Amino acid sequence: MKEKIKVAIVGSKFAADFHADSYRRNSKVDIVAVAAIDNLKEFSSRWNIPRTYEKYEEMLEKEDVDLVSVCVPNFLHYPVVMAAAAAGKNILCEKPLATNPQDARKMVETCRKKGVKLFYAEDWTFAPALRRATEVVHEGGIGQTLYVKAKECHNGTHSPFAQKKETCGGGSLIHLAIHPIGWILQFLGQQGKNKVVEVFAMCTGGGKDNFVHKNNGGEDFGMGMMKFADGKRAFVEGNYITVGGMNDIVEIYGTTGNVKIDLTFGSPVKVYSRNGYSYCIEKADTTQGWTWPAVDEFHNLGYVQELAYAVDCVAKDEKLIYGCSPELGLACVEIIAAMYESNEKGTVVRGEWG
Repeated sequence: MKEKIKVAIVGSKFAADFHADSYRRNSKVDIVAVAAIDNLKEFSSRWNIPRTYEKYEEMLEKEDVDLVSVCVPNFLHYPVVMAAAAAGKNILCEKPLATNPQDARKMVETCRKKGVKLFYAEDWTFAPALRRATEVVHEGGIGQTLYVKAKECHNGTHSPFAQKKETCGGGSLIHLAIHPIGWILQFLGQQGKNKVVEVFAMCTGGGKDNFVHKNNGGEDFGMGMMKFADGKRAFVEGNYITVGGMNDIVEIYGTTGNVKIDLTFGSPVKVYSRNGYSYCIEKADTTQGWTWPAVDEFHNLGYVQELAYAVDCVAKDEKLIYGCSPELGLACVEIIAAMYESNEKGTVVRGEWG
């Protein structure tokens, strides 16, 4: 087993920050290099990363690293992962795995052929609240599970790449609802054994047909239904029309009870402030009045545990669990694509995903 895992990061903005933060909490990790086209000096200085590159191809060629974190806009996931696989590096790729199922399949197949690990970075897999809720359900606390409702919503992305349909792969459905889809595939899908067989979705039309974000090429509101092979149902939502901060909610309904989880507004700290203060939670546009500031946002959402798991898998050369596997990432992209097809046609789309 390797004592130290050498990590390189591709990207220097939001996702790269929480990757670097999580790695810095881990004594088993050395972040040795970062590649990015902008914000490079500021990012490398903030996280004390010794070597910087403007081209990730050069970094992959020169650096002897064990794991590469892919933290770039959605449309760049495919080329960066393919280049890292060709260089023989293990990879941790942010969501979504790709902007379309075709690219996602090629990524999974290439990494398998090259013998490198491809981790799909689904933080909900490791979120403490969701793990505890799963334990309660598996103990029989709510009887037989029937239905799950889950959403991730906020007031809109600031990334110009996420606002463009062609570089994002869509809109709020692929950018936000992909989290609840990934978690539900594990929870109701029994780790890939119980497939999704039907989906139905409705979205705003993008551009002038959006509710609020008229400059976004993709939808600013999307909702979808999933039916599993065993008859269980799930409802997911991702939208950019929710003000007040990131709103991640999961509800699980069973024959003898239910579970409700608030991932983002479940802080034990309450603050009333006339003046406001520096930070409450992600996407909150004010800290005045009553607020519930996050205590450790990256831990509560599962980022820290997610990256620690990836590091341990590389160090011990262990097989990935389904919850962060490339197969899960591929299934998420396939289901999102089926939901977009359903929205366009106005009908149920049938298949087998998961």
